[in-house]
Amino acid sequence: MAIAKAERLMNLALCLLGTRRPLSKRELRGSVEAYLEAASDDAFNRMFERDKDDLRELGLVIETVENLDGEVGYLARRDSNRLPPITLDAEEAAALGLAAKVWQQARLAGAASGALQKLRAAGLPEDVDPYGAHSALEPRIPVHEASFEPLMLACRDRRSVVFDYRKANAAQPEPRHVEPWALECWRGHWYLAGWDRDRGAERVFRLSRITGKVRSRGTPYTVPVPDVVTVRETVASWAGESAERSARIRLRADAGYPLRAKATSVRELGEGWEELEIPYGHGLDAWLVEFGADVVVLEPAELRADVVDRLRAVAKG
Repeated sequence: MAIAKAERLMNLALCLLGTRRPLSKRELRGSVEAYLEAASDDAFNRMFERDKDDLRELGLVIETVENLDGEVGYLARRDSNRLPPITLDAEEAAALGLAAKVWQQARLAGAASGALQKLRAAGLPEDVDPYGAHSALEPRIPVHEASFEPLMLACRDRRSVVFDYRKANAAQPEPRHVEPWALECWRGHWYLAGWDRDRGAERVFRLSRITGKVRSRGTPYTVPVPDVVTVRETVASWAGESAERSARIRLRADAGYPLRAKATSVRELGEGWEELEIPYGHGLDAWLVEFGADVVVLEPAELRADVVDRLRAVAKG
């Protein structure tokens, strides 16, 4: 929603909530600055009717009555638009406290803090400790990527975006035109799931591989957004989390700690190398390429060939 329209709706809502008697269209036009700028009566009437419908859709109860002069008037009674008392049990209050604290590095931090203060004013207990005896261990959601905020807003507003994306096996980024669905953090990294228009398929993108600015296109979506977007499951399958096969790799002793965390067995080979057995699933070749010369695939043969092909593609780039 444009800022000008949001401001106009807010001013109209304040007028309707602040009056003690129904206000006619004429009176509302003189009270809301944006309505004074309407080019004609017809333009004002169309604008007012749209705004009234938008406020009702947002939940504001607007009454239509006739005033003493026989004109149609409008007002929003405070008792009809008052939220019910907020009652939260200990678990719900703790969840809200956690939600307000995890967003520390995005601009959402201010909004979350303000919302928590309003909830406390409405009855949220002041002494709720969402971490219990472990208050020193506060969770954080790291948001270092500049692309996070524009993508979050695009997901919320259902707007397509364009950005340059560098795949793990590519030397140069490529433009992607995406209908963004959801953002999710998995093992310290943020991922975007959406519909890749150029490839005509669902894709998941790692935000750290997005280069440059995210540019909004504002065009409508061409594919329905799924009820459930499985970001973590998709990324986990890349990393072999749900794999039923195993792969053997050689790994330098001082490198590849994420691979060690996945290993089902580790054997020292000497001369600074170790042999690991890790789950083998779709996308493992792309992940192994990220470790460069610190990893050598021993088996299976198809995985070794895929990794070699990806490394050659990077070298040619």
